[in-house]
Amino acid sequence: MARFSGVTLPNKRIAIALTYVFGIGRPRAATILEKTKVNPDIRANDLSEEQESKIRAEIEKFPTEGDLRQRVTLDIKRLQDINCYRGQRHRRRLPVRGQRTKTNARTRKGPVKMQIANKKKVAS
Repeated sequence: MARFSGVTLPNKRIAIALTYVFGIGRPRAATILEKTKVNPDIRANDLSEEQESKIRAEIEKFPTEGDLRQRVTLDIKRLQDINCYRGQRHRRRLPVRGQRTKTNARTRKGPVKMQIANKKKVAS
């Protein structure tokens, strides 16, 4: 089992398995494998120790997992502290990047709480 940045990778193609690490997407995984000269079609469990150490050394050049998550939360907190427009949108849990909110913002705004009408009582 290959472990990089504290994440155990699944037994998939290494190009796909590297994307399980926060901060590594498909393009960055491809560049890492290109620099280390590792075949992207090899399975994660089939990596040799030498290949693992090369990939690990290349991954350490980028912020990943805890460091990156901390940087993102601090950036959002900074925007909220200076009270800029993007910070206000984050604080209100609304879309930040100019998307419309009249429709299509369900995942960001959360589920709508519908009022349930009371049943009328039958007079006897």
